[in-house]
Amino acid sequence: MSARFGLLLITGNQTHQENYARAFAADPRCRLIGLTDTADVPARRRELNCDLAAELEIPVFDDFDAAIRRDEVDLISICAEPERRLDLTLACIDAGKHVYLDKDPAPVPADAWRLVDAFDQAGLQTQAFSLVRLPACQRAKAVIESGELGDLIGLHCDITFAKGLPGTAELLPPRQEKAAAERFTFIDSKREFLCVGYYPLILFQWLTGQRFESIDAVTSNYFFAEHQRNDVEDFATVMLGMNGGIEATITAGRCGWMSHRDFGIHDIRLVGTRGSVTIDAHQPRIEVCSDATPWQQPAVGHPEDPMGFWSSTQVAGGIVSKSDWKAIAKVAQSDAAAFLDALEAGQPSDVPAAMAAHSVDVVHAAYQSAASGSTVTIPQR
Repeated sequence: MSARFGLLLITGNQTHQENYARAFAADPRCRLIGLTDTADVPARRRELNCDLAAELEIPVFDDFDAAIRRDEVDLISICAEPERRLDLTLACIDAGKHVYLDKDPAPVPADAWRLVDAFDQAGLQTQAFSLVRLPACQRAKAVIESGELGDLIGLHCDITFAKGLPGTAELLPPRQEKAAAERFTFIDSKREFLCVGYYPLILFQWLTGQRFESIDAVTSNYFFAEHQRNDVEDFATVMLGMNGGIEATITAGRCGWMSHRDFGIHDIRLVGTRGSVTIDAHQPRIEVCSDATPWQQPAVGHPEDPMGFWSSTQVAGGIVSKSDWKAIAKVAQSDAAAFLDALEAGQPSDVPAAMAAHSVDVVHAAYQSAASGSTVTIPQR
């Protein structure tokens, strides 16, 4: 099969582009054209971009404006820092390219919806990365569609990432959240409800076809001094009202390398009028018991990535995958392949920019609720 779609990358290593680019490259319908970024990026970002391009054996295009307008480029994957995404994405829309988005299209609701409007007006396709292709999420969808639970009335998700060296946060005094944030990511921490809570927010919309109406949220610092120092939460718990009378709850965060025998807790609970079910992303599995040396967390994190956010820095730091649990169910289709399916069929993605933009609304409402201690109504756009 000859490659039908040409993909341009914006940004390189130490972003999710490390994973997205390889997922697209693994599909024979897609060919990597090159990598680009704006001329004003710091020298270290430029170096990281070149590193990924070299690993993928693709050229780096220094002229950003010319690169995004190349005839052989059909779609663009953007993994720039959240604060840079608005302008980069608008430029790609102006160039007439479909866009694969890294989680939230922009960290500010008004900007995220501005992009949605721009995509719609240009008639371009979008897809935001999510976890809905995971076997657990696919099983949840199948259970709901089977009707065995009756009418769906409740959803819950526990999702925590087992990365980072915990135990350094001061547990008192309690976290004091701010209603508005100027910065969302740091070299050693992130706002974890923005980062991790995003996944169930997308999942619940994808499962139900409904949006969120209200939220009550609490954000906390339980594990990491890095998060505390940067005034961002490492854990959050929220209650959500959805259209159609569905109630939802989420706990999300990051809790340390040794907190779990795999990548972290990931449970989905569905409650219906005739029954309920809990789906564990780690079931079914094979548990391995042996006399091999037990997995050990790193003594110190990578200097540029102490929390283990990125694949490249984990490899550079000598971090190997945990091996006690082996998943049996495999991902049937990558997120990249699902987007290529949509482009091939000329149909909208099932996780478009509008779904991600609504999640940005919810995230900001969560911080407002946590700051005020009250219920916050979520805009219906």
